[in-house]
Parts: sequence; C-alpha cells; structure tokens
Amino acid sequence: MIDQVDEFNSYRARMNDKILAENNKVLKRIFNLDTNAFAEGALDKKTKELLGLVASVVLRCDDCVKYHLESSHKSGVKREEVMETLSIGTLIGGTIVIPHLRRAFEYWEALEDKK
Repeated sequence: MIDQVDEFNSYRARMNDKILAENNKVLKRIFNLDTNAFAEGALDKKTKELLGLVASVVLRCDDCVKYHLESSHKSGVKREEVMETLSIGTLIGGTIVIPHLRRAFEYWEALEDKK
C-alpha cells in the first residue's frame, strides 16, 4: 500500500526544489512570504494553520489542504479541532467541497496512523 503522506511530501519536496532551482525572484519571494506568514506572531502557528486549512477547503485545493493538515498535526492540533475547522470550511464552501472534506478526513487519518 502506498503511503500517501510520504508520497505527497516526496513529490512536494522534489518539485519545490526544481522550481526554486530556476532562480526566479518572484517565485522565491512567494515561497518566502508563505513561510513567514505562518510563523508565530500575533496569532500562534496553530491558529494560522487552521485558518489556512479553512481557506484551502473553501478554495478546493487538495494539496493545500494536505499541507495545512500536516502542519496542523505537527503543531499539536487535536482531531476535534481539525473536525471543527473542516466543518467551518464545509459550511462556508458549501456542498461542493464535500469531496475535498472526504479526502481531508482520509489524509488526517493517514497522519494519525503515521504517529
């Protein structure tokens, strides 16, 4: 069975390395901005990751959902907090995001299983 967490992280790392090797100033700045936006600040990292998760669900970006689920998991977010966050994203996004909710739930379970 393919480990979807490892597969996602491997692909993401490989492609990010290739993209950043192009030495494009705009892309490098976007990557840097993303990193800095989710650092501790007035809001803690956990809260920022959950906000990113809601936005990702609403925007229907499965890769983004996986990224924020994993970052949330690493930040110590509990299952109940993720489920509430996903419920808000589904409420705001509407029924069209239900397939993304299913994949998010499945990925969260994969993260818990890896623990």
